[in-house]
Amino acid sequence: MAEAYIVGAVRTPVGTKKGALKDVHPADLGAHVLKELVNRTGVDPSAVEDVITGCVMQVGPQSLDIARTAWLSAGLPETVPGVTIDRQCGSSQQAIHFAAQGVLSGTQDLVVASGIEQMAVVPMGSSVAMALEKGMPFPYGEGWAERYGMQEISQFRGAQLMAEKWGFSREDLERFALESHQRAAKAIEAGYFDREIAPIAGLSKDEGARPDTTMEKMAGLKPLREGWDITAAVASQISVGASALLIASEEAVKQHNLTPRARIHTLSVCGSDPVYMLTGPIPATEKALQRSGLKIDDIDVFEVNEAFAPVPMAWAADTGASLEKTNPNGGAIALGHPLGATGGILMTKLLHELERTGGRYGLQTMCEGGGQANATIIERI
Repeated sequence: MAEAYIVGAVRTPVGTKKGALKDVHPADLGAHVLKELVNRTGVDPSAVEDVITGCVMQVGPQSLDIARTAWLSAGLPETVPGVTIDRQCGSSQQAIHFAAQGVLSGTQDLVVASGIEQMAVVPMGSSVAMALEKGMPFPYGEGWAERYGMQEISQFRGAQLMAEKWGFSREDLERFALESHQRAAKAIEAGYFDREIAPIAGLSKDEGARPDTTMEKMAGLKPLREGWDITAAVASQISVGASALLIASEEAVKQHNLTPRARIHTLSVCGSDPVYMLTGPIPATEKALQRSGLKIDDIDVFEVNEAFAPVPMAWAADTGASLEKTNPNGGAIALGHPLGATGGILMTKLLHELERTGGRYGLQTMCEGGGQANATIIERI
């Protein structure tokens, strides 16, 4: 049976909207991790068969197939193609899936999966601005309106609907957010991320964690809408970052003298209610576990993207997963969420945490726009 191995994984530090990376061109962000991936693995870059890059806002400096632009900006061989994909927040996790599927199918041996998002330069929502200017509000085509009505469709409302459905109070959400910051600050101080980060623009550590935040400070923030429990404190941060992983077949590992670090154990992706939008990680995890033959307690580390606090909280409640093993070094509430890059960043964190702790299995999942989710199980070698 064919296997797909992760042989390299690297990321930039995640920068804040006004931080050290705010003026770095997105192609240069991507180029930086691609060069570092080649250097760290020692792979012959001309042997790479494709570069699959996740990016959500594919406009302006992130347009015109940034996968290809970043590879060329890195000074790497012109013979290697690139393709940019969009599965919303899960774009670079899906890039990992496509790379692994190319290897598992036997049609490719070496594929790079990467992600790029420069939210300080290309703001969230930029890709729908033209439709709105033309009087075509997202997502209301006639078919959509017939099916779902003209109700508000947004991640913010989805997060509030989840908090209400699962019965999470504002205090519950803020307590979760506080824990995220505390875990992230501890991990940064202990140097847990140092090995996985490729410093850039003078930045070597993630910028978003706030070790001095308190429940009192969060309680003073206004909700995103009157009567809601969702505030900025329980949401992921607007961020800048890039990630890159090298996926290899068993033959490529032998031929290029590479060192496998984990194997791709199980892949799943599913759709869910697009109004709630953010519940997909629950069925995606259930599907992945069913396909893998593993139980929730077999997983040593979980990375569940903290788009909003209710997402991992509801996921844990429904799957029975331990929150102690979930985002052990903090999540996107503290460390940021550079959209298309986050899937690769989480996988890089997951791999390194398994290596640091000696764990065997890791599971990553994240909610995605449109009501979707990916789940990936890896096995450390």
